[in-house]
Amino acid sequence: MIKNITHKSKILAIIIKGNYLKKRGVNFFTNPKLNQQVAYMNHPKNHLIQPHTHKNSLRKIKGTTEVLIILDGILKINFFDNKKKYIFSKIAQKNDIIILLTGGHGFEVKKNCKMIEVKQGPYSKSEDKFKF
Repeated sequence: MIKNITHKSKILAIIIKGNYLKKRGVNFFTNPKLNQQVAYMNHPKNHLIQPHTHKNSLRKIKGTTEVLIILDGILKINFFDNKKKYIFSKIAQKNDIIILLTGGHGFEVKKNCKMIEVKQGPYSKSEDKFKF
């Protein structure tokens, strides 16, 4: 199940619940126009993906999106608007994927949590975050 997390008609995040693991083939979760593209792939033994390279394309990206893949545990995601005001929270658990697109966010680990984070680079710890 793919759920858009919205506030005032803006998509703050997309949460993909773990039942995507049952799908076969290539399944993109994101709109092709988003800065971050996320897909799940499930192919049988001996399936071939044709060798390829990616064309050099100049892309102009404003902001930083993040993708969290929950490997184990439970994570509470607290969402904030651009004025740093708390909006609401959502829970993610094992095998869920969270795509954070806009607004602020913070996290509370509710059960020991292992996750992978993916975001655009290059990344500068001192210049890319405003903590509040």
